[in-house]
Amino acid sequence: MRPLLVLGAGPAGAAVALGLRRLGYPVVLVSQWRRFAALEGVSLRVLEALRGAGLGQALDSALQACRREVAWNGEQHAQNIEYLLDRPRFDRGLREALRAAGVELVEGRVLDVQSTAAGHRVRIEGQGERFADFLVEARGRQAPALSKELGKSLRKGWRGPETLSLLNRWQGPPGSAASAVHSLEDGWAWMARQADGQCYWQLTVDVASAGLPGKAQLLDYCRQRRLGSAPARAFFGGAAEVDLQLHARSSTAILCPQVCGANWIRVGDAAMAVDPLSGNGIFQSLSSALQAPAVINTLLQRPERAALAQRFHGQRVEQLFLRFARIGRDFYGDEQRWPEQPFWQARRQWPDHQPTHRAADFAALRIERAPVLRDGLVDEAEVVIAPDQPLGVWHVQGVELAPLLRRLQRQAPGEALAGLSEEQDRAVRGWLLGQGYRP
Repeated sequence: MRPLLVLGAGPAGAAVALGLRRLGYPVVLVSQWRRFAALEGVSLRVLEALRGAGLGQALDSALQACRREVAWNGEQHAQNIEYLLDRPRFDRGLREALRAAGVELVEGRVLDVQSTAAGHRVRIEGQGERFADFLVEARGRQAPALSKELGKSLRKGWRGPETLSLLNRWQGPPGSAASAVHSLEDGWAWMARQADGQCYWQLTVDVASAGLPGKAQLLDYCRQRRLGSAPARAFFGGAAEVDLQLHARSSTAILCPQVCGANWIRVGDAAMAVDPLSGNGIFQSLSSALQAPAVINTLLQRPERAALAQRFHGQRVEQLFLRFARIGRDFYGDEQRWPEQPFWQARRQWPDHQPTHRAADFAALRIERAPVLRDGLVDEAEVVIAPDQPLGVWHVQGVELAPLLRRLQRQAPGEALAGLSEEQDRAVRGWLLGQGYRP
């Protein structure tokens, strides 16, 4: 068969490519390597997800740990540890991991993608054309649609308030690594300093109400905002800003309304992109990418399950998007000083008024058939739907929950749980108690 084609070499694209190689598929990955020396603040949860995706080696030389200071709603604290991820170094590590796994890497800008039911033709700057039976779109939130119909639905997709992040980078004197985030009347700012003196300041604002100047004046605008900010002056000091650069990017939360077809799939930010305030952009990107190899494997090997596989991917991307969107909404709601300012007013009400987490209710548990992952393929099984787990839970510690729930409805707990190992018993009881079960 022709190699599967992955567009984009970020964490999502790399994770899918590695997952497909583990399943035995030939893979070609096309990407234009990053030109801007970006830095990202990530949590321990993100690092664990990266290691779980087989990308741990790429982290070795790209991380610096520091304490993050937070100034929000007039309160300050420095309780969390943030890991500063040097993206150029990390990206080089990703490429090394991909080559070691047998993924063919093609460096170049994708000029055009022509997709039909028969396959895909991709034109690459300086590299000619590539053809593939299956395409993975992982080029981020700006990834174009594969068809006019999808393009129309993309424009109608679920979008948060239009948001812009202005990132400045410059060289300062060496010192200790640090990061901070603080709220402003019209947005919020993130600051970071690496031990080698590389400095980063990112201002995130509302597009409609920010009153930003033209592109040519943006760098001076950022400099004035930064020099006029007491937290920024205290964080960076008064050292000269050598080689000051600007990188403007959209940070609007976006959910693509269609993320999987018969011979293509969207992952990472190309499927959904969340507000950077959550600090979990890489985590959510990986979450959609880790399930993709099994979805692709099903589409290729079990075409009769195509609808089930597409449903599996689409439902999980949507639920993940809404969960992160609601987390961001609640964090914006914690800032009470400027409730009527356009930036805060729009974001404390979006995406909806549903709670981020629903209260446990054992009486509300129900059994439904739903798509699950089994042996590297999407299959269907009975799952238990819970208020806070709307897609259902198939098993805990290898114990299927649907038969167990039926036993609990007609047997005493000891009898219903008989035959479980000590570890299984502990895990299942913990899950049941977490769902409000009171024997």
